[in-house]
Amino acid sequence: MKELRIGNKTAPLPIIQGGMGVGVSRSSLAGAVAAEGGIGVISSAQIGYDEDGFEQNQAVCNLAAIRKHIAKAKEISGGNGLIGVNVMTALKHYREHVRESAAAGADVVICGAGLPVDLPELTAGYDTKIAPIVSSARACNIILKMWDHKYNKTADFLVVEGPLAGGHLGFSLEELQDLNECVKNQEDEIKAIIAVKKQYEEKYDRQIPVIAAGGIYDHTDIEHALSLGADGVQIASRFVATYECDASDAYKQAYLNAKEADIQIIKSPVGMPGRALCNSFVKKSMEGRIPVSKCYKCLEKCNPSQIPYCITQALIDAVKGDVENGLVFCGANIGKINRIISVHELIKELTENI
Repeated sequence: MKELRIGNKTAPLPIIQGGMGVGVSRSSLAGAVAAEGGIGVISSAQIGYDEDGFEQNQAVCNLAAIRKHIAKAKEISGGNGLIGVNVMTALKHYREHVRESAAAGADVVICGAGLPVDLPELTAGYDTKIAPIVSSARACNIILKMWDHKYNKTADFLVVEGPLAGGHLGFSLEELQDLNECVKNQEDEIKAIIAVKKQYEEKYDRQIPVIAAGGIYDHTDIEHALSLGADGVQIASRFVATYECDASDAYKQAYLNAKEADIQIIKSPVGMPGRALCNSFVKKSMEGRIPVSKCYKCLEKCNPSQIPYCITQALIDAVKGDVENGLVFCGANIGKINRIISVHELIKELTENI
């Protein structure tokens, strides 16, 4: 497989491990992926959930955890690959998380769950490469045009996330009802996004790699993504079923036990649809609002008296092991995952015959 060049940084393998919060992808997983030559990504979403004092001051604990886990991941990587941080634009402390990630030495910062319109400003002065997560050529064009006009800067790479991804999705509930059509349309969007970025590659005299994400399970899927013109892929769900994944054993076992029929598209307090396992928690949330007993101040736009449930509490409960009463995000291919392996084994399998 060809290496992935992002400006002056290079990953030997064009594989990005997708960021998964809360606490699913932190230093252990990200470091192991980078050690194999990929880009390991830490999720900043409530990353300090297990830090002393988190219940009293989430903001401080999260910033401390960002610094700690970037340092640990780099140590684990042994200087191989790259270490990145995924920061949701919808977070209340999105800007602080991006700045802290850059200051702590993150090689890349990837932002989704909204349009990161000020991302270039937040990483100014650092050699941190930046990428928005987009699902359409329209969104891509808006961001690149804005960055060009306001900051005289363009993206270092683009992550194009399709409808088969886990967690929050950049599609409407109506679009997700016909997945086959949605997937077909997304392949056209990848090609359209490649066309959109060309004018900025010419203006800034640099390559802007396109990374295909969502529903990529094996090397056949990787080959297909590359055939569409993508320069690399982002994979998340498969990395959950690895020894190095930061989630609890019970969380990983939930992935092994899951079948395709267990997947549910849910409404998230973030304001976007999400793909998750249909467990007791999800069923309860579909029956009516789950009262919020404590606000963790995680989202920029959140009214605790109106949201369907507290997403922070639900995700923390799940990652700690209460997979029936917590929220377990997953990708569309979770039913294919049937064993836990090492990151080394998984990377070998993914790159086989490519």
